[in-house]
Amino acid sequence: MLSLHNINAFYGPIQALFDVSLEVRQGEIVCLLGGNASGKSTTMKTILGLVKPRGGQVVLDGEDITSLATPQRVRRGLASVPEARRIFPRMTVRENLLMGAYTRRDKAIGDDLARVLDLFPRLKERLGQSGGTLSGGEQQMLALGRALMSRPRLICMDEPSMGLAPKLVQQSFELIQQVNAQGVTIFVVEQNAQVALSIAHRGYVLQNGAMALSGPAQELLHNPDIRRVYLGEVAA
Repeated sequence: MLSLHNINAFYGPIQALFDVSLEVRQGEIVCLLGGNASGKSTTMKTILGLVKPRGGQVVLDGEDITSLATPQRVRRGLASVPEARRIFPRMTVRENLLMGAYTRRDKAIGDDLARVLDLFPRLKERLGQSGGTLSGGEQQMLALGRALMSRPRLICMDEPSMGLAPKLVQQSFELIQQVNAQGVTIFVVEQNAQVALSIAHRGYVLQNGAMALSGPAQELLHNPDIRRVYLGEVAA
């Protein structure tokens, strides 16, 4: 569905990504792991069209979308749940959700809103409430629901566990699994390796802007390097 081929990205003269390649297949949950300044967010921004690479290709369903602007990518089925949710705090829950359908002109928006509210009944209880008054977990539901309102085929999530209590982190990733079970492909950029790999089909690990490891999620979860660096375990 989505693939990056030898992406080289820069911020001015500073190179952030070095020949990064990855693939997200239809129906998968794929996670991208890495520490601070590893290049995770730059990879996400490249997929969404917020960073233009100086080399390489972004391909969606066989089409080279490297030169397309972000709204054009959204119309082709990409959606984003950004870092720290970034909902509109003064808008109501309903208004936030409808913003996800901003690029749509069809007549099925109401039906999709009903489906999102069925998926997230907590939001249904708070439709007229300002988004900024929701809890962190509820805001995560709102950000994910807003993304679903664009009728995406692929949702890109940037650090969904950020700022959430451990219990809410688990709930957030259970929601990701629910959305994936409905046929939406998920690409997750995350620092919490254990929880991300526990729900993913496959994973990639970035280090200093270059791909260091990749493979099935369960293999990565039991990889001694992953366990040492990301799970804090000390080798015997």
